[in-house]
Amino acid sequence: MPRTAHTVTVRSLTKSFGDVQALRGLSFSAPPGAVTGLLGPNGSGKTTALRCLLGLARPASGRAEIGGRRYAALPDPSTAVGASLDATAAHPAWTGRRHLEIYRRAAGAPRRRTSEVLEEVGLTAAADRRIGGYSTGMRRRLDLATALLGDPGVLVLDEPGNGLDPAGTAWLRGFLRARADAGGTVLVSSHLLAEIGQTVDRVVVMDRGRACAEGPLAEVAGDRGLEAAFLDLTGATGAEVLR
Repeated sequence: MPRTAHTVTVRSLTKSFGDVQALRGLSFSAPPGAVTGLLGPNGSGKTTALRCLLGLARPASGRAEIGGRRYAALPDPSTAVGASLDATAAHPAWTGRRHLEIYRRAAGAPRRRTSEVLEEVGLTAAADRRIGGYSTGMRRRLDLATALLGDPGVLVLDEPGNGLDPAGTAWLRGFLRARADAGGTVLVSSHLLAEIGQTVDRVVVMDRGRACAEGPLAEVAGDRGLEAAFLDLTGATGAEVLR
């Protein structure tokens, strides 16, 4: 059961890298009790937006807040937010358990959390195997377990389904659904429309650093379906969506 969840709020966020404007006044929200999908073609600014939310990048203007506070101002960030953006650095010679123990201590989480998160993500049987022998799906589960160590009320995940086989994808879908149903806030970025359409309650469609649609999945998708709506909103080609 996640801790008290908070609404994620992004307002008028701008960010540039040299001459490239990655975010152009981006605004959206992700409330508790729902899985919110941040969708967009590659290069639309999804990862940059999440990095600004987590204090890993500084926006030129605008605000990105969790429960009305910037990430850096949260009194105990590890219990408020769990995140998986880039793949967590994991030494291939370490076991999954050792990896989690190191991160648990850094987060100040109680000792029991290592075993609890291993159970939550289905890695208990592989906990004492070296990470170098983990499959892509097992590494994804380890990333998620690391994000869960503080039992956060908010989960922020960048492309969590990449590299998962069908069984792993179905498991992830059920896990995120259960987390939201328990009152947690779940914000997931993706460009895999078929999968995200089975997972989320709400969608934010991004294109060129802006939100071009936001709302309940059924409302944004309409009668045509999510893929058709997405292509119309972003002008993306099928190749861009699948890439």
